[in-house]
Order: sequence, then structure tokens, then C-alpha cells
Amino acid sequence: MKSTVAPYQTAAWCVRIVCTNGLTIRLTRYPFDLTMSNGQVYQSGSGYDVTAVTASSNFSPSAIDLEGILGFAGVTRDLIASGTFDNARAYLFACNFLAPVEDYEPILASMLGKATLMDDKYVIEEMGLVDLLNQSVGQTYTALCSHTFGDDRCGKNLASLTVTGTLTHVTSNYAFRDSARAEAANYFTAGTVAFTSGVNAGLKAQEIKIHAADGSIEIFEPFHYTPAVGDAYSLIPGCRKRKVDCQGWSNVPNAMAFWDIPTGSAYSQIGGQ
Repeated sequence: MKSTVAPYQTAAWCVRIVCTNGLTIRLTRYPFDLTMSNGQVYQSGSGYDVTAVTASSNFSPSAIDLEGILGFAGVTRDLIASGTFDNARAYLFACNFLAPVEDYEPILASMLGKATLMDDKYVIEEMGLVDLLNQSVGQTYTALCSHTFGDDRCGKNLASLTVTGTLTHVTSNYAFRDSARAEAANYFTAGTVAFTSGVNAGLKAQEIKIHAADGSIEIFEPFHYTPAVGDAYSLIPGCRKRKVDCQGWSNVPNAMAFWDIPTGSAYSQIGGQ
């Protein structure tokens, strides 16, 4: 049973979206902005809506669609097109609009999935967090390390490895260069680059495909806008999860890799001359 329930006569639905980059967006279906008791402001979406919430007692995940008009309450075409909302967490709750309290009546905690843009409208699929129970878990035997570079299991401190600079050459929205960079080739390969100024500032960091010794960088997915010379950026080095990479980072004891497992073609061979 819920400990608190919003009165149906004065109930207002609100949703809080927490993106993986730390950006938090607060929306409400109420026609005016709502200021919660803790001072947080939930902005009226001017067209924001959610479909009906479906739930059951058999642990099947709840699902809803979040719909709205671009440009209101901080939800822009740039944020959606650049993937900022990918894998974001969302928290739907109801409150009394006469005395709004954040998370007063929790309705659904979910993870954002596919986002669709239709003219000036967006639709984002949400799946309840209970869907995580349907995912396969456990360790797998692989030749490459299964840790994410910089996570708690890896143990590397990415804050101390992050560097900043400004672009000196731009080829396209997926290839650019900073001639002041002096790191060895591939030092940033498999790492990430994010812009802190310019038209792409605040958009999702992109994974680096190739890093050359002259400071050239090519990424897998292009930025939403083509950057410009002088744009400031931050770079985080990467790890390609091979044995030589873990050795290079002096992190072999923390590696979760099985470098000496024979391949299927090797252990399936039969004896012969």
C-alpha cells in the first residue's frame, strides 16, 4: 500500500528526468509551473503528456510513452537528437497542486528508451525499472576486460586523467583536431570527447574512434552540430580492454579478462600429425 496518495480532486502529475550526464529536467501536466516544498520548480510542459500507466502483479514491466512539444521546459531538439536522454532515469509521481511535495505519491520509476522526433513533437518510450529483472546477468569469459574504464571495479580515477583544450582545425562534425595535443597516438582511442563551449556545449559526450599523434580525433557518431575552431572541449582517455592496455595503465590486478583462454577453433581440434 502507498503511504501517501494525492487527492484526486487536486492531483497533478509530475515527472523528473535524470540524464546520465547529470542534467535534470522537471515537468508537470499542471497548466502552470509548480514549486515544490523543497524549492524545486516543475515546469509546465505546454503539451507534455504521458500515456496511461500499465502494471500487473506478475512482475511484467510497466510501460508508458512520454509525449510533448519541443522547446518547452528545456526539452529541445538538440538534446533528443544528440542522445542526451538515452538511458536516462525518469520518476513519475502525483502531488497536490495546492501544496505540492516532490515524490508525494510515487507512480513509476523507469528508464527512457527510444526517442522519436515528429516535426515539433517528441515521443519517448519508458520502461519500468522492474524490466531489469528480465535481463541476463552474470560473469562471462571473454578475452577482453569486461569492466568499464574508470568504474569502481576498474579503479582508475578518470578525473585526474581528464584534459581540456580548444580546437585548431575542424573537418566535419565527426573529425577535428587540436594541434597542441602531445599525447601518443591512440591514447584517447575508445575514450570520450565533450564540448564545453560552442554550439555543442552540454550535449552528450561521444566515443572516440581514432586518435592520432598530431591531435586529430575521429568519433563514431557525429556531434549534432559541426564544431568550430576555438571551441573548448574535455577529453577522457580510453581503454581498448586488451592485455597490453591494462599493462599500460598498470592495472592488470583489476582486469576482468581471460587472456589465455584458447579459441574455439583451437580447443575443438582433434589430434593429428
